[in-house]
Amino acid sequence: MARILLVEDEELMLKALEFRLKKDEHEVEIAKDGREALLKIQSADFDLIITDIMLPFVSGLEIIGKVKQTPHLAKTPMIVLSAVGLENVVLEAFELGVDDFITKPFNLTELTIRVKKLLKK
Repeated sequence: MARILLVEDEELMLKALEFRLKKDEHEVEIAKDGREALLKIQSADFDLIITDIMLPFVSGLEIIGKVKQTPHLAKTPMIVLSAVGLENVVLEAFELGVDDFITKPFNLTELTIRVKKLLKK
């Protein structure tokens, strides 16, 4: 069972994603803002991190940067789910080391396939 950190500030989206990931038998920890996510990342290991870009307190880009710059976390796969699909934001996320970027709205089945693929690496 993979342990996934899901970082999302929109309640409906958070619940839908949490439900789907748990249905696929993943252990899901949630964070509703970037600051909470960073605290959870410091205190536990995750097999995958899924984050939004636009978050209260600390942005998804800052989360990616901190994770990828921390030696014992750097190989943790990360997926961005974001309504912000601007080319410069997408490119910055990939430059920081994100493994996948999915623009909202998206297909939940597509997300679960991408999650499975990253967890197999």
